[in-house]
Amino acid sequence: MKMDITYQWQLPVLMARAGYRNTTDLIEPLADRGIVLSRTQVYRLTRDPERISLQLLAALCDIFDVGLDQMITIDSKRIRTERKRRVNAEMPTLLESYRPVRARIVEDPDDQ
Repeated sequence: MKMDITYQWQLPVLMARAGYRNTTDLIEPLADRGIVLSRTQVYRLTRDPERISLQLLAALCDIFDVGLDQMITIDSKRIRTERKRRVNAEMPTLLESYRPVRARIVEDPDDQ
């Protein structure tokens, strides 16, 4: 069964709880942890990132004193796939009706 996995990036929520009103407020705390980003790069962090370095993720978790499960919430759903059904289950498919019959090898009584 297939799975549909989605995630929610919680950085904007964590920023609001911590009192950060602007994305530029993150520039200095990140720089204190050795990560130098431009204003544009920090702004892009508030959107759902497709890729993020582990160092940056660890720094953000340290700034807000949260774990990864609070920074990123993951939701997975099972996708139900429909099976193909035969129109008439009793009738063999076209190829099955033309399959060769297995040969049976028997010893020749005259060879003894």
